[in-house]
Amino acid sequence: MHKSMSVVSLQRRQWALCGLAATGSSLWPGWARAQVRVKVAAASNLKFVLADLAALFKQETSIQIDVNLGASGNLARQILQGLPVEQFISADETWVAELVKAGRTQDAGQRYATGQLALIVPKNSALPWQQGLAAAVRALKPGDKLAIANPALAPYGVAAQEAMHRSGAAPLASGQTVLGDNVGQATQFVATGAAQAGITALALAHAPEVANAVHFVPLPAKLHEPLHQRMVLLRGASTSAASWHRFLLSPQAQSIFVRHGYGLPQ
Repeated sequence: MHKSMSVVSLQRRQWALCGLAATGSSLWPGWARAQVRVKVAAASNLKFVLADLAALFKQETSIQIDVNLGASGNLARQILQGLPVEQFISADETWVAELVKAGRTQDAGQRYATGQLALIVPKNSALPWQQGLAAAVRALKPGDKLAIANPALAPYGVAAQEAMHRSGAAPLASGQTVLGDNVGQATQFVATGAAQAGITALALAHAPEVANAVHFVPLPAKLHEPLHQRMVLLRGASTSAASWHRFLLSPQAQSIFVRHGYGLPQ
């Protein structure tokens, strides 16, 4: 009797294991993948596109992407000081090069998108925003503010300065330019009415969360140097981080970047 019970018990265990093998790869490995998290440092212009991409990647792999957003310059400095992330997704190439030079990366990284600028104004604005940057700047009153990202930290701030110069917009009076710590903060200054105009990432301008509060018009690419956006894996990055990195370069992910207002990498 005891022997018969043992055989039955053994058979049940074998059937259970076979069941796991048959459904296999979705039960046990899926449970294991659910525990995996990849920490990423990313430029603020990527807030909405990375939310979509991370959700899609998690749906396909069960890997959770935790994104720390900020100005590219600030993030690069934090990484140099020991910020525990596996990947850096910059708004330009300069800050990636700093990490490469310091020996913190696996390689020189890859371009993943080309950034674009937009002029934004609050929904109730009387500025001639549809006529472009120069016309809107000329129409600013003495007490009005123009918001851009801090050029010392954010590539989109550098591009905004270039756009102001190349468009022929009149120089603003002292105190009229408001600097955000990153392009996301500069965008919020306009969306909340704290600034009467701003230059931001096109990807942020037409995200529903922002577009409901502002009018925007894309700025011509000729107004600034190309925003070649580059990403890189850091030394010690996991295989999960490498999978995420490859995913961002896939045709599927690239089409999502384009839908959010980016150009393909050049």
